[in-house]
Amino acid sequence: MTAPTAGAGETSEATATRRLLLSRVLTGRAEAGLYPVRFRGEVIERYRALPGAQVIRTRNVGRVALPRQWSLDVGIDDDTGEVSVPLRDLAGRLPEAERDHWLDHLVDEPGSAVFLRMQFAGAACIDDGEPEAWE
Repeated sequence: MTAPTAGAGETSEATATRRLLLSRVLTGRAEAGLYPVRFRGEVIERYRALPGAQVIRTRNVGRVALPRQWSLDVGIDDDTGEVSVPLRDLAGRLPEAERDHWLDHLVDEPGSAVFLRMQFAGAACIDDGEPEAWE
């Protein structure tokens, strides 16, 4: 196995840990919902200014909570200022009324928009031109 390389603003330890998690998901030893979704740290500012909200953190983890309503635990990357939340927690613990706010701070991952649209359509094929050599 080759050593994972770090992306911009992340440590090789973070890359190795994500790789380990994905490996466990792929082999059925962890649920896919554990995979982290990344957000710009500014997503938290809304709650720091909201009366009654609780925002606490240590060096690497934190929690955003509206007591007796909902809470999310977040991972914190001090190098980039980003926070991450397991996909299952976004789907299961974040109220619908908060989702657009979090989506507005989503860290975009590189990828093919056409391929993603194909996934939405359920195994549909999108005319993307003639086949090309894979070079």
